Amino acid sequence: MQPLPPLRTLVKDNRWFFSAFVQFLLFGAVLLALMHTGDFVWFFNDRRSAWADFLFVYGTKLGEPIGFLIGAVGLLFLRVRYALALPLLGLTVSVVSYPLKQFFSHYRPLGYFRQLDLDEFLLFVEGVKVHSGPNGFPSGHTMAGFALFAFLALCTPRKQWGGFLFFALALLVGLSRIYLTQHFFKDVYFGAAVGVVLAVCWYYLQALPDAKWLDWRLLPRKRITTTP
Repeated sequence: MQPLPPLRTLVKDNRWFFSAFVQFLLFGAVLLALMHTGDFVWFFNDRRSAWADFLFVYGTKLGEPIGFLIGAVGLLFLRVRYALALPLLGLTVSVVSYPLKQFFSHYRPLGYFRQLDLDEFLLFVEGVKVHSGPNGFPSGHTMAGFALFAFLALCTPRKQWGGFLFFALALLVGLSRIYLTQHFFKDVYFGAAVGVVLAVCWYYLQALPDAKWLDWRLLPRKRITTTP
C-alpha cells in the first residue's frame, strides 16, 4: 500500500466532506452561543410527524453496530484493511465515549426538564425508550455516526458527491438524537467533533501494517490488456 498523504493533503482530497463538516462546526458554534439549552429539543418537539418519526427512528440506527457492519461489508470491495479497521474504530468510540460521559455527567433532556418540572410538555416518539440519566454528554450515537461516515468518506474513491452524502448521513444520526429527545445539541456537536478525529486517526493507523493480504479486495479490478 502506498504511503498515506499528510493531514493537510488528506483534508484537501476530501474537501467535500470536510468543508461541510467545518461549516457545521462554525454554524453550530454560533447556535450554541445564541440559543438556550433545549431550544433544539423544543423545536423538534413542536414539529412531530409520521414521516419524521420514521426517518429519525431508523436514521439513528446508523450510529449503532448495524451501521458499522454494513459499512465493513462495503469496504471489503475496497480493501480488507479498511473493513478490519472499521469495527476497531467502533470499539474505540465506545472506549472514548463512556469515560467522557462519566466525567461530564450532564443530564439528558428528559432528566434536565424533569428537574424544571417541564417534562410533561415533552412529546415522545412511540416505541422509543427515552433515557434520562446523567450520561448525555457527549452523544455516543453521534460520535459513532460521524466516525463511521468520516472513515467511509476517507476510504472511498468518490470524493465529491460521496463525501457530501456521507456527511449528510452523519448529520442525520446527530439530528435524530435531538429529535428523539435523547440529547441536546451540545452533546451532538461535541460528539461529532470527537468522532471525526477518531476516524482520521484510524485512517492513518490502518495503513501501518505492511501485509499484502490486507490490500486484498472482493471483485478485484480487471486488468486492461492491450493488443500488439
